[in-house]
Amino acid sequence: MKFKIEHTTQYEYAQAINLSYNMAWVSPRHFPGQQVLSHSLKILPEPSQLHQHTDFFGNTFTYFAIHNPHTLLTITAESQILREVQATQVPLDYLAWDRFATQLEAQNFSWQELKIYTLPSLYIPVGDYLMEYAHPSFPPGKPLFLAVKEFMERIFTEFEYNPEFSTIATPVHEVLAAKKGVCQDFAHLAIGCLRSMGLPARYVSGYIESQAPEEEENLIGAAASHAWFSVFIPNLGWIDFDPTNNQIPRNQHISVAWGRDYADVPPVKGVVYGSGNQQLEVGVYVERLPN
Repeated sequence: MKFKIEHTTQYEYAQAINLSYNMAWVSPRHFPGQQVLSHSLKILPEPSQLHQHTDFFGNTFTYFAIHNPHTLLTITAESQILREVQATQVPLDYLAWDRFATQLEAQNFSWQELKIYTLPSLYIPVGDYLMEYAHPSFPPGKPLFLAVKEFMERIFTEFEYNPEFSTIATPVHEVLAAKKGVCQDFAHLAIGCLRSMGLPARYVSGYIESQAPEEEENLIGAAASHAWFSVFIPNLGWIDFDPTNNQIPRNQHISVAWGRDYADVPPVKGVVYGSGNQQLEVGVYVERLPN
């Protein structure tokens, strides 16, 4: 499937900003199953400095600086993507989750690469209360894929999607107590639970199709950047799970970046020199194109 993506981020400042230094993670990743056909980034006012870099996790990000006074900053990313993801075939009895966790603890399985995804991070704690919530989905000997899939389904069933409840800084324990939030909250909660069980899990930022064809169901969370999580399964690699939509992501999900949590891969972050309030508006539209 081909998709056209337009992602606009606009900051309006109450008073003129003299200097602005920013980083943007809005360039989709290129990997097997996802091909970036084109990508462009338009920034107004025009930056005084503009550089593209690769971060620790292999994501592409753009650094830009604006040295002229401005009251409006607009960042527009346009991309065309080809998605050709096949369903992952996982034997129903493949690899007990607790056996894999034991292998990791014993440092017997790609430990250096995976360890960072088992530890707490800025927005994602680990702890007994998270292990306790995850535990019903992880009885001893249950296959890893099936356990994580059931856990994803529990979050979808037990939590309310509510954009008014949280901000990106809302702690995981508050999300768990209230049983509500948005896609970032559900991804952070799931990752914290899985890491508390000794399993490697990472945060994925991206987009989902805005309007599905009539014969397909529309997905939740399409009006802005979306988020889900991945779990590493030996011999299969990283497998994505979207608890907001109770789906194993395939062609309607487009990956932009991944890391430990939202703090590693926000669409835009930066520092401004000035005073006064700011207003943020974000718009994302993902359109399926004819083949």
